[in-house]
Formats: sequence, C-alpha cells, structure tokens
Amino acid sequence: MKKTFPMLAALCVSVFVVGTAEFLVAGLLPQIGADLRIFVAVAGQAVTAYALGTVIAGPLVAILTVRLPRKGLMLFLMAVFVAGGVVSALAPNYPVLLAGRVISSISHATFFALALIVATTTVAPGRAGSAIAAVTSGLAVAGLLGVPLGSMLGQDLGWRFPFAVLAALALACLALLAFALPRIPAQPTEVAAELSVLARRPVLVSIATTAVGFAGIGAVFTYVAPMLTQVTGFTSPMVSLLLLAYGAGSLLGNLIAGRLADRAVGATLRGVFACLTVLLAVMPLAVVHKPAAAAVMGLGLLATATIAPLQTLILQRAGAAPTLAVTVNVAAFMLAHAVGSVIGAGVVTVAGLRWTGLAGAVLSAAGLLLSYLAVPRRTAATARWLQK
Repeated sequence: MKKTFPMLAALCVSVFVVGTAEFLVAGLLPQIGADLRIFVAVAGQAVTAYALGTVIAGPLVAILTVRLPRKGLMLFLMAVFVAGGVVSALAPNYPVLLAGRVISSISHATFFALALIVATTTVAPGRAGSAIAAVTSGLAVAGLLGVPLGSMLGQDLGWRFPFAVLAALALACLALLAFALPRIPAQPTEVAAELSVLARRPVLVSIATTAVGFAGIGAVFTYVAPMLTQVTGFTSPMVSLLLLAYGAGSLLGNLIAGRLADRAVGATLRGVFACLTVLLAVMPLAVVHKPAAAAVMGLGLLATATIAPLQTLILQRAGAAPTLAVTVNVAAFMLAHAVGSVIGAGVVTVAGLRWTGLAGAVLSAAGLLLSYLAVPRRTAATARWLQK
C-alpha cells in the first residue's frame, strides 16, 4: 500500500470534502432560514434535494460516461462539484441554493464509485477491503470534523462562508487528484455490459442488503442528539463530546472492517450486522441510564463498519463492469439513510425518541438475513446462483 499511499490519500481527502457537503446544510438550517426568510423545515429540503440528485443523477452519469478515461472523468466531476459549491455560496435566494446543491450532487455518486474502483484496482490483490476503508475513512472524518466545523463557521461568519470554504477545498482536491492519480484508461465495457451486471441477482441482492441494512443507522442516528438530551438527560456540551466519540469510533470501525473484509467479506458483513442488531435492540433500555447510554454510543464502531464489506462485495459480484453497480450501491447508502430517517420520524411521532433503536434493530436484522443471500455458502447450487 506504500506505493499507492499518495493516491489513496488524495482520494480520501476528496471523499472527505464531498462527504462534508452531503450533510453540511443540516448544521446551518437556522442561519439559512433566517437569511433567506424561509421556514427551517423548508430550508431542510436542501438536504433532500442533494440526496435525490445523487440517487437519480448518479446512475445516469455512470451510464453516459462509461467509455471515458477514468482520471479525466474524476477531474471533471470534481470541477462540477466546485461549481455547485460556488453557486450555493453565492445564492441570492432559496431556488438558487437548491440549484447549487443539485449541481454538486450530480457528481457525488459517480465520483465516489470511481474513487473506490480506482483504489481497489491499483492495490495488491486481496487488499480491496483495506483500500475501500482507506478511501471511505474520509466520510467518517467528515462526520467527525467536517460537519461540526462547518456549523461553527456558519454560526460565526454566516452560512455562505462554509460553502465557500468547501468550494475552495474542492478546488484544491482537483489539483491534488491531477497530481496523484495515475492515468487510467476507460474500461473496455459497453453500457449493455454495465446494465447486464446490474441486473444479475447477486448484485441486486447485495445492493438490497445495503439499502435495507444501512437504513437501521439512519433510523437512529438522525435523532440521537435529541434522544441523549431529552431522554437520557445529558447536557448539550456532553452530547457534543459523545458525538465526537461516535465519530472517532466510526473512523476506527471502518478501518478495522476493511482489514477483516480482506480476509472474509461474508463473515465480516454478517458479524457487523449481528452486533449492530443486538446493540440497537438494547438501546431503548440503555438510554434511560447515562453510563449505559454513553456505552451504547459505541454504535459508532459499527455504523460505518458495513461500508467496506458491502462495497467489497459489490466489486466482487460486478466483475469487469463495476461502475454502474458501485454507483447504484453508493446511491443505495444515501437512500437508506433517507428512508431510515423517515422511519425513525414515524417512530418518534408514535412512540417517542427512546424507541428508534427498535426500528433500527429490525432493519439491521433484515440486512443480516439478506447478507446470507448475498454471500451464501459455496456449494454447486450457489455457484450456479452467483452466475445468474
């Protein structure tokens, strides 16, 4: 991995910037609402617009660009991301802000997918999980530092300033990628081949595992801060410290899962989902006691530990035409978070903040069951199944 370190570092930093943009608005809603004279709930739709843009545009961009050289495409996608950040920072009104968010989102899924594909195809065989973990650790750092720092800057200097900083960082990433990425020719695949891979049963089951299993995290984490203050009774500064610990745990868990996925992707995936199911199931009992609630924030170790094995699995199943399948799987992560948040909102409305863990446990358990289909035992029958 030493020879590929500069490339992996450049990809990790780029993913950090893109990941920060995904969630940045959530910490700036009061400032955006006040400045643009809209309700906070309306301002929150900028998060939805970004998510929908990623889910819809990602597969389309992947299909339209399948024959383009990978390095040039990644630089172009980062340039599009910079443009979206500039539009957002300068937006005179809410519709223009939404337009800027959508422009940035167009590049998100395909750039992320290409980062994973480039990382795994340039490292030594058997190191795909570690490479994926190295790149996706940028997401964990985005949650740990990017979003909180963006929120702090927005409170002190106005909501536009964090967007401007993010656009400047993306521009720096553009230069970094131009230097660090090797020349990577276009994949010798056609759109039909990419669509054919996506339609294979093992690939679809793997994507379904992502969409269902990861939704359990979205159902809980979206509401974890108010749960810790209103149910557990922690002060706001203490919640900030717990969320910092959660972010540090998610970074560590992602790196550990990447190493384990190199050895046994199926066992790693099932182990993470099993532990996650148990932890989420006991959360309603734990959050009424401060020491137990603090311990349960070890959820961070497991929250991102699903990413490396799931993406490794998709790459294994996709074979020589992985771009569309990996892009759709990236979109599935975002869709899972959005759907999980909606499910969590329903639980909060009906039963209260304390019980979101049960919904998360059910979704994680469903992900566990799907993982047995995604990575079945190797028999003659399953060998035939994997070819379908």
